[in-house]
Amino acid sequence: MHKKVLPITIALLIIGAVTTTTLLFLFPYDPYNPPHLDDSGSTSQGIQEVVNANNQFAFEMYSKLNESGEENIFYSPYSIFSALAMTYEGAKGQTAEEMKSVLHFPENEVLRSNFAAIYNGINQGRQKYELRTGNALWTQINFPFQEDYINRVGTYYGGKAANLDFVNEPETSRQTINSFIEEQTNNKIEEIIPQGDINALTKLVLTNAIYLMGSWEQKFDKSDTAEKNFSITPENIVKTPMMHMSPEDLNFKYAELEDLQILELPYIGEKISMLILLPKTNLSSIEPSLTAEKLIEYKNQMQETELGDIYLPKFEFDTKYNMEETLSSLGMPTAFSGTADFSGMTLAAHFYINKVIHQAYVKVDEEGTEAAAATVVIMDYGINEPSQLVFNADHPFIFSIQEQETGNILFMGRVNDPST
Repeated sequence: MHKKVLPITIALLIIGAVTTTTLLFLFPYDPYNPPHLDDSGSTSQGIQEVVNANNQFAFEMYSKLNESGEENIFYSPYSIFSALAMTYEGAKGQTAEEMKSVLHFPENEVLRSNFAAIYNGINQGRQKYELRTGNALWTQINFPFQEDYINRVGTYYGGKAANLDFVNEPETSRQTINSFIEEQTNNKIEEIIPQGDINALTKLVLTNAIYLMGSWEQKFDKSDTAEKNFSITPENIVKTPMMHMSPEDLNFKYAELEDLQILELPYIGEKISMLILLPKTNLSSIEPSLTAEKLIEYKNQMQETELGDIYLPKFEFDTKYNMEETLSSLGMPTAFSGTADFSGMTLAAHFYINKVIHQAYVKVDEEGTEAAAATVVIMDYGINEPSQLVFNADHPFIFSIQEQETGNILFMGRVNDPST
């Protein structure tokens, strides 16, 4: 009996090792070591232009997602922006004009090297927190893509190309891409591409993934966490674990304005922080006027302030969005239609975006924050129809995770019900 078990176990280990090795061989690069990009033409002004574009898109996307209801929201504008920037590099004519307008891209000579600089900055590799991002192109083997497009995306966006056979091995191709994204996001984004979304019409899949693991500079004591009320509305109150700190002799960047309180909680390393926008009444009092410019106005009023108490709910949730309708309604419908022009990628006619899938995960607890997101653009070849101050976050609030130096918004969300 035991003699039979040992060979079976060894065989299973060998099969597992071969499968892992095969997948790694198909990956365009090591998921934990994204390539360094050419940012030699970048400037501080150019970086700010790209950051401003990303942040403006972030708030416009928030407004669209907010139309869907009262559920929690979480997404990475940077991830969507990155995947669509690679797609935009192959767009021409009206398709390109619409994408540029929706994503607020600057001119290509500004976008390319400064996107590369932001990407390199995210991937600097620091010991105090973990933050990385990576792009990839997954191309149908033998499909006639423009060589200069593949080279350009690899040089400025890190979208290294890997050949797959979507026609004959659609399921294996799907599993390969999903496995790569799972590796990039520490297994927080799983099965982003559902079964059946890759088929014989698929010729190109563009992917971005971003991952953050950061510890609070000032941690919450777990023994101070207690079940407290969280008012979704005055009539709808749920119990949730509420973290608490009374930070003695510590100052936080803070502002109390007419309609809201805004607090910045930094992560160890002094490069990344969370901004929390807590309305004094309800979210509807601040959401309609919330823009990238408004956030800058709020931040300019923040000062180092000693707070008596800080309360913040623990929360953990994930989200998934199919973004075709959202992006079309923002102003880029042509990219999803039979009249799309991606001749900068390939001279093959009838090449269009079939799906844009975005998936995100966030966990906030006493230690810090873990967040991950990925975006997939699936492109098909065929025909498509188009007193002491108290900060008590005990009711719905908006938050973002940003790079402190540039203000680049990496993640953004709304906590409407932390108990879900």
